Amino acid sequence: MHIILYDHPAQRINLYPLSLTRPIGDLRIGILTIAEKWAKWMNVSVSHLTADYLQQKYPLSTSEGEVLVINGGVCPDEALCAVLAGLKTGERLADKWQFIAAKMNRSDLEIALGNEFAGCKRITYERNYTFIRYPEDIFLQNGLEIRKDFEAITKGRSSATISSSVTLLGDDIFLEEGASAECCTINTLKGPVYLGKNSEIWEGALMRGPFSLGENSQVKMGTKIYSNVTVGPGCRVGGELNTCVIWGNSSKGHEGYFGSGVMGEWCNWGADSNNSNLKNNYKNVKLYHYGTGSYRNTNLQFCGLIMGDHAKCAINTAFNTGTVVGVSASIFGEAAPPTFVPDFSWGVGKNASVYELEKMFETAELVFARRNCKFDPIEASVLREVFQITVKQRNNKI
Repeated sequence: MHIILYDHPAQRINLYPLSLTRPIGDLRIGILTIAEKWAKWMNVSVSHLTADYLQQKYPLSTSEGEVLVINGGVCPDEALCAVLAGLKTGERLADKWQFIAAKMNRSDLEIALGNEFAGCKRITYERNYTFIRYPEDIFLQNGLEIRKDFEAITKGRSSATISSSVTLLGDDIFLEEGASAECCTINTLKGPVYLGKNSEIWEGALMRGPFSLGENSQVKMGTKIYSNVTVGPGCRVGGELNTCVIWGNSSKGHEGYFGSGVMGEWCNWGADSNNSNLKNNYKNVKLYHYGTGSYRNTNLQFCGLIMGDHAKCAINTAFNTGTVVGVSASIFGEAAPPTFVPDFSWGVGKNASVYELEKMFETAELVFARRNCKFDPIEASVLREVFQITVKQRNNKI
């Protein structure tokens, strides 16, 4: 059997700008992406059924036979996987509000999509599960997902040895091969700590679980990491992080606070940049919604920054509470960033302009090369499409 993670178009818009450059199932929450979770829990291959412009980068499997089509925003757990394992061909699982999954023959997929799986027999699911509806759900559920992923990844395995120079509170820690930590303090009494392959924690860093550090990532000297933080692969972080997720291949290497937020891939923060996550009047935070072009009430008192892939900010940038930064936005200038910075913005304030695609591509090639990656035509084609999708947002703001 094969799993197909399905992106409903309306759900994709709810998760912009994070889902502009990737399927929902490629969002990272906890240690793993959603797709990696399903592959781990169900021990099967996983592919994505998403927007047409993303399919070349994230191909849909053409394998025949039975497939399990799963809502891309649903994360697995033991109870849910048990029910899905018992699902019969032609049955769909749903709760009171939405589709969760359906089992069918691959040849019936197109027809099933056309009628929203109505032709499948409905089975009602009444238990709670993790679902990523809006960007803030990623940081809100991150601690829970770190715990689940930690158990799934480390079960039956032995950790690499941790240095005697580390002050370790508790023993809920796992180091992959090549991971190192020296002269730092790690508190696992509040949740597990996972250090990916060849990751590094430098001297003087302080961290409290749940915390996940991705493969080849580095925590710099004196960094303070609070609970519910994920730093994906290929990152370098410093300063202060709290209840946040960095997808990977991004840098927040200097002093400054990042909290109650999500950062995409290939992002860079200038030194001493910060985001607020609490309004001065303590009222609920609103976030920009691409579909409506207006601000949506999150019903959260703490909500910081949502930053799309390839976005960058200059030194001493101060982000307001509830700021959304679009894909490939470059933030600099005398004015404070607004609470919505359109995709492919060049600067903020009265002198803001459009970040021309070819110039953005030149920078992306250099950024990719620093991590021994290649900015290829497929990457360029995705960004060209995102540029077109977000014209309305730029026309309204720049």
